[in-house]
Amino acid sequence: MHCVSTDTVTDTVNTNHPEFRRPPEFGIFYSRCILFSTFSAMNRNVIFITGVSGSGKTTLGRLLAQRLDIPFADGDDFHPPENIHKMQSGVPLNDADRLPWLEAIRRFAVDAVQRSSVVIACSALKAAYRALLSQGFPGRRCFWVHLNGDYDTIYKRLSARQGHFMPEQLLRSQFDAYEPPDDGLLLDVAEPPERLIQKIMDAMENQPAEMGLIGLGVMGRNLARNFGRNGMALALYNRHVPGKEERVAEQCVADYRELSGAAAFEDLPAFVASLALPRKIFLMIEAGPAVDQVLDALLPLLSPGDVVIDGGNSHYNDTLRRAERLNTAGIHYLGAGVSGGEEGALNGPAIMPGGSAEGYRLVEPYLHAAAAKDAAGKPCCAYIGPDGAGHFVKMVHNGIEYAEMQLLSEVYTFLRWELRLDIEAVAAELQNWQQTELQSYLLGITLDILRYRENGAPLIDQILDKAGNKGTGSWTTVAACELGVPASVIAAALFARYQSAHKEERNALNGQYNMPGARLGLRHAAIKNAYAFSRIINHHQGFHLIREASVQYGWNIDAAELARIWTNGCIIRSQLMQQISEWVGNAPSLMAHPEVAEQLHTYYPAMRNVLSALCLSKHSYPCLMAALAGFNGATEAQSGANLIQAQRDYFGAHTYERVDNPGGGKYHTHWTKKL
Repeated sequence: MHCVSTDTVTDTVNTNHPEFRRPPEFGIFYSRCILFSTFSAMNRNVIFITGVSGSGKTTLGRLLAQRLDIPFADGDDFHPPENIHKMQSGVPLNDADRLPWLEAIRRFAVDAVQRSSVVIACSALKAAYRALLSQGFPGRRCFWVHLNGDYDTIYKRLSARQGHFMPEQLLRSQFDAYEPPDDGLLLDVAEPPERLIQKIMDAMENQPAEMGLIGLGVMGRNLARNFGRNGMALALYNRHVPGKEERVAEQCVADYRELSGAAAFEDLPAFVASLALPRKIFLMIEAGPAVDQVLDALLPLLSPGDVVIDGGNSHYNDTLRRAERLNTAGIHYLGAGVSGGEEGALNGPAIMPGGSAEGYRLVEPYLHAAAAKDAAGKPCCAYIGPDGAGHFVKMVHNGIEYAEMQLLSEVYTFLRWELRLDIEAVAAELQNWQQTELQSYLLGITLDILRYRENGAPLIDQILDKAGNKGTGSWTTVAACELGVPASVIAAALFARYQSAHKEERNALNGQYNMPGARLGLRHAAIKNAYAFSRIINHHQGFHLIREASVQYGWNIDAAELARIWTNGCIIRSQLMQQISEWVGNAPSLMAHPEVAEQLHTYYPAMRNVLSALCLSKHSYPCLMAALAGFNGATEAQSGANLIQAQRDYFGAHTYERVDNPGGGKYHTHWTKKL
C-alpha cells in the first residue's frame, strides 16, 4: 500500500507513552511495543492516518495509539522551517517543498518500526507521496487509513483551529491536489471517533497475509520463522499426506513464537484466498517434478500480477520454461537461489533472485528483510537478471562450494596422512589459517567437525568416506561444457565425490594395488600456500563461467554485486569473497586483476613444489592438481593444441588456422599426400 504527505500535519506526539526518547534529528518519540489484541509484537506496523488538514487525523491518530498502547507521531513536526514559513504566508507547498518532508517522515517510520508499531498522522494528497512513504518497510505492514469529508465540513473545523501555521485559505489547494486512494481503509470524518477506531481495529485484525510460503521442510520452516521475526504477516501451506505429513503448518504455528500470528493451511485454495493482492508466494519445495505439480495446482487460483518465487535448487532451464508458462498468464515468476543452509534460512541467507524484474520489485522489501547483511549493512540480495539467471548463479555457487569442500578435504588428507598429524594438531593448524586471509565459513565448520567428540573420540574417524551429492555440481560441470568454459577444479571436485562413492571397489583395489607411499618432506606453509592458490583458481573459473553465461544469454549479470551478495549468509562466504567483490568488476577476469596476479605469483612456487611432492603420494589430490593445471593452461602462450587440431583435420577435415596468417581463414590439408 502507499501513502501521501501534504503540506501539513498538526499537534504533538504522545509523550506520556512509557520509554519514549527523543531522536536527535526529528524530535519525535519512540517506544517499545506492548502486546495488544490486534497485533503481536512480532507484527510491527506503520499505521498512517491521512487526510487533508482539518480532517481530524491527529485526534484520531492519538486515540488509536492510546487504544493500541503504541507511539504516535504527527507529520507536522517533520516540516523544515522554510515550509512552515511558506504556509504561514499563505503560499501552498509544491512537490519540491514536500520531498524532504516526506523523506524525513519515511526515515522516521522505518527506524521507529524496528522497535514497535507506530501511528503517524500526515496529509494524503497524491499517490506518488503515498508510494514514497511506503518504501522501506520490508516485511512489515504499512496500513493506511484515509479520512474523507466534504469541503465545507472540513473548512469549518480548520477555521476553528487556533494557533496552527496552516491557514484555512490553503484548504482548497489541498482538495485540488488530492488523488483518491486505491487501497487502504476509507472512513467518513462525520462518524464519531470511537466508531472510526473500531473500524480501524476490525480492518487491521482482518488484514490478508502479505506473504505466502509453501513447503515447510527444514529450510521452508526456518525461512518462515525468518519472515515472521521480521514482522511479516504470513500464510503457511504444507501438503497433507496421511500418516506422513499432517497438520504441518498448524504445528509450525504452534511451535514457534515468531509464527504465532501466521495462518496455517492444508487446503491450497483457502491458502491462496488468504493472501493480499498482488499475491506473493514463496515455494520451498524439492526441485524437479514437485515444482511443476505445485504450479499446476496454483495457476488456476492466481490472478495477473501475482508473484511466485521458486526458492529451491531448480535447474535454470526449468526456471526459464516455467517463467515462460506463467508469464503467458500474467504471473511474475522468479527463480531465487537461496544459500546458507538451515542456519542461513533462519538468520539470514544470501538470496539470488532472477526472472521477472517487475515481480522482483514487488517482493524486494521482503527478501531484503530476510537476507543476511554485508559488512556495510546492505542486504545480501539483489536482482541477478532475467530468465534463469538467479538459479544459474546459485548453481555455480554450489559448484564453487563443491571445489572448496574438496580442497579442504585434500588439505585434511595431507596434514593427517602425509604429515601424520593427529586430529588436534590438524585442527590447531587450520585454526591458525582461519585467523588469516584464508578465513571462510567452510574452514570454520571444518574446525567444529574436527573438534567434535563422541565418547571422547573424534567423530570424524567414525564417518564413512562416501560423499553424496544433490546434482548441482554435475549441472555446473555440464553448463561449463555447454558454454566452453574450463571449470576444471569444479569438475575435479565432482568426480572426486563420484569416486568416493565406490567404496567397495576402492577397498578391493587397495588390496590389489597397495602401493607404498613416501615421506614428502613438506612444511605446513607449503600446503597453506597451495590451498590459497587453488582457491583463487577455483573462484576465477566459477566467475568466468558466470560471465560467459551472462554474455551468451544476455543476462547482464553484475559480477561485483553478485560477489557482494556472497560475502555473507551463503556457504562460500569468506575473506577471499570480500576481496573478490572489490576485484571482479575492475578487470576482464579475476586472474587479470593486478592484486590477484601478485598473490598467484607469491603462491606459485609453493604450489609447484607441493604438486611435485604429491606425485609421490598414494593419496588422491584431484582439485590441487586441477588448479595447477588450470593455471598453467590459462597462462601458457604456446600449448600442444596445434597437434590436436591437426589430428582433427586429418581424420575429420575440421580445418585449422595458421600462425603465419592469423584470422586469415580456415585451412585443410590432405595429410596422406606426399609432397
